[in-house]
This record gives sequence, C-alpha cells and structure tokens, in this order.
Amino acid sequence: MEPLLGVLLGLILAVASSAQGNCTCATNKWTECAQDGSRNCTCMLVGSNRRVDCSTLTSKCLLMKAEMTPLKKKHFWSQSRVLLDVDGIYSPDCEDSGVFKARQCNQADTCWCVNTAGVRRTEKGDKSLSCGEPVRTSWIYIEMKHKKRSRAFNFTNIENALRHLFESRYKLHPKFVTAVKYNSPLIRIHLTQQGSEKSRCDVDIADVAYYFEKDIKDDSIFHSNRTLTVSVNEDALDIEKIRIYYVDEKPPQFCMKQLAAGVSAVVTVVTMTAGFGIAVLVILRRLRTRKYEKIELKEMGEIRAPSLQ
Repeated sequence: MEPLLGVLLGLILAVASSAQGNCTCATNKWTECAQDGSRNCTCMLVGSNRRVDCSTLTSKCLLMKAEMTPLKKKHFWSQSRVLLDVDGIYSPDCEDSGVFKARQCNQADTCWCVNTAGVRRTEKGDKSLSCGEPVRTSWIYIEMKHKKRSRAFNFTNIENALRHLFESRYKLHPKFVTAVKYNSPLIRIHLTQQGSEKSRCDVDIADVAYYFEKDIKDDSIFHSNRTLTVSVNEDALDIEKIRIYYVDEKPPQFCMKQLAAGVSAVVTVVTMTAGFGIAVLVILRRLRTRKYEKIELKEMGEIRAPSLQ
C-alpha cells in the first residue's frame, strides 16, 4: 500500500511541477509568472506591478521600461537595451494604458516630446516643456535587405510570406499591411493605422514594428527567444539589415530660432554664391568687350592704312 501511495504522490508532484513550468508568458520574456490556488497563471511585468495580457503584444513603452530594470540593478547599460540620450540614460514614462506619455525626461531633467512610438519629435528643453496630447504615429515604413542569392525571390511568394508572418506571429490585422514591395535584395513594408481605424482589440503598429525589429536582430521578446525563421516557398529569408521610419499624423516641431538661423545661413550662402556669380559674369563681359575693342581698333587701323599712303 505504501509503495502505491508513494507512486501517486510522485505523480501529483510531477503534474504540479509541469503545470508550474507551463506558467509562462508566450509573448513577453520580461515577465514573472506564478500560479494561484486555482491554477490560474498570472504574469507581472519585471520591475513593476503591471499585469500582462499574454494573449497579445505588450506595448513598446512597457517593454522598454522592463528592459531597463535589470540594467539599473547592475548599474550598467547596453545600447541595444535602452533608450539612450546624449544627456544620459532614462526610463520611459508610460500611461496606465501602456502607451508613451507625450513628454519624456532623462536623469538630467532634460525633456522632449515623443510620438506614440516613443520617437522624439521636438527639440529638447527643461521640465517646463509642455507637449500636450501625444501625437499618433500613423504610418511606419520598414526597409530591409536580405542576403545575396543566386536568384531573386518570387514577389508573390515573398509578399504572402511576410503578410502571413505579421498576421500569425504579431496578430496584426491584414488591412494594416498596406504595401509590400520587393526589388532584390531590398524589401519594403508599409504599415498604416489611423487612430480612427484602430479598435481596442487591434495591436498597435508601433508595437508590431518593435517586436519585428527585435526578432530580426536576434533579440526576440517572445518567451521562446528563438531566432526568427521566415520561409519563402521553403527557402529561408535571411535579413541582414533593417531600418524603420516613423510618420506622424502631425509634422514634427522644430525650434524656430535654430530653424531661422539655418535659413539665414542658407540665404547668406545663396547670396554670396549669387554675388560671386554676378561678379564673374561682369569680369568676363569686360574682358570680352576689351578684346572686341582691340580687334575693332586693329581692323580699323588696317582699313585706314592705305589712305595714309
């Protein structure tokens, strides 16, 4: 009887251990997960008391904040892990919804305004800087370059593979992938998402672009942390370079003083160039006129010479 009870106890412990091991957040490796008495798995973001919805992507702002946590504890930083500003390292401020606050400041109390993708869109100032409501990033342009091949991919195949990837892995609705262009080895992907088009259930294109960039750079945010593999008609698509551009619903704001100085410099250069050009033309004209006068006088002398005889 006792051996049987021992076996049963071992099975119970094995099941419990397995269940605890399955308590992870598939979409976010920056989480700490635990099961309660009802075996419900709850995951909290590292360094905060924010509960994470592991059925979808975590916002870019919360991810960056979580990535800063272990670096703060170790008192060092890595350029690939944090938002870096020339005035120092800062941890992004997020709204309760997880999006970036319109104004961000670093440890040196230098502040600036950002868009919903966390990209700076104004000149820097102090804590008196007012940013108002956050400006939405409505269009994201992803440019990639794949490794050299003996022949280019078929356009339809590469388009279908990338559209499927964004829908299946990042949960992005197909309507937000507005264009895929290919001219070997360059690949261009356009993500468009107006504020009025985005529902509560839709993932944000800024979060998708961040996850995708991390995957391409072999620093996946997903819990599996496996290298992203994209297959195009059973051929591997190996990306070696990626660049992402952000376009907002409103144009960026620049310091008018600096802008005026720049314009003045341009006007000065143009004026000097124009003045120099006019001077050159005048000199050339005078030289030509003198040459013409000399030729004319010489010809007149030759004409008058016989009459003097």
